[in-house]
Amino acid sequence: MEVDFISKFMDTKLTVMTNNPPLDHLAIIMDGNGRWAQKHGQPRVAGHQRGVETVVRVVDECVLQGIRFLSLFAFSSENWGRPRDEVDALMSLLLQFLASQRQRMLDDGVRLRVIGDLSRLSVPVQSALVDVEKETATGRNLTLILALSYGGRDEIMRAAKKIAQSALDGDLDINKLDNKTFSGFLDTGDIPEPDLLIRTSGEIRLSNFLLWQSAYAEFYFTDVLWPDFDAADLRIALEDYRKRKRRFGLTDDQLEDV
Repeated sequence: MEVDFISKFMDTKLTVMTNNPPLDHLAIIMDGNGRWAQKHGQPRVAGHQRGVETVVRVVDECVLQGIRFLSLFAFSSENWGRPRDEVDALMSLLLQFLASQRQRMLDDGVRLRVIGDLSRLSVPVQSALVDVEKETATGRNLTLILALSYGGRDEIMRAAKKIAQSALDGDLDINKLDNKTFSGFLDTGDIPEPDLLIRTSGEIRLSNFLLWQSAYAEFYFTDVLWPDFDAADLRIALEDYRKRKRRFGLTDDQLEDV
């Protein structure tokens, strides 16, 4: 039984690692914590707690699969409108996650990056994020990007303001502004665009996540609630991605000539 499991696991990993096109950046909208809690007759915070456990599983699997960038939509700019006790619980869980996973990230070569309007976060949360970002900066196996107090429209607006200021300061010739230059002003300026975006819980929308960056991402939607999402579910999504043909506006014949 153990030999069969190892054999099947190695086959799965080999398929994921060798098939084209390569998956460099995976983005996930982690949805369904509240519905999971309701389904199990538990308070919403219990769903968020289970959701954190799923984050750990998914990070481990991404390291195993050789994925270099993993972006997780952890807290949106709209989530500030949720009840105060739920927001406080989410921030507490974030601090617990950073404290409990810090050494594991160091051991596994995982680098933490944070994107979003961090000025809205409390000083203790900001300080903890900065500390872990600095401590894990040399991680080379996976860059874990947490989108906190993040909204795609807000990010684009902030980038536009920085571009305008740069032009006013004489540092940018607005006539030479192109997509690549614009992307450099985004929170993800030094991060490749996502290849695959997964959303759990059956919802089929972006919800203001990585709007600019996801222009040519492949989408994968699953009914599985985030707390129930596991390594096997992730491998199914990765295999589905490998079966697709990414054209980027070109024809099949043109792709064959590349």
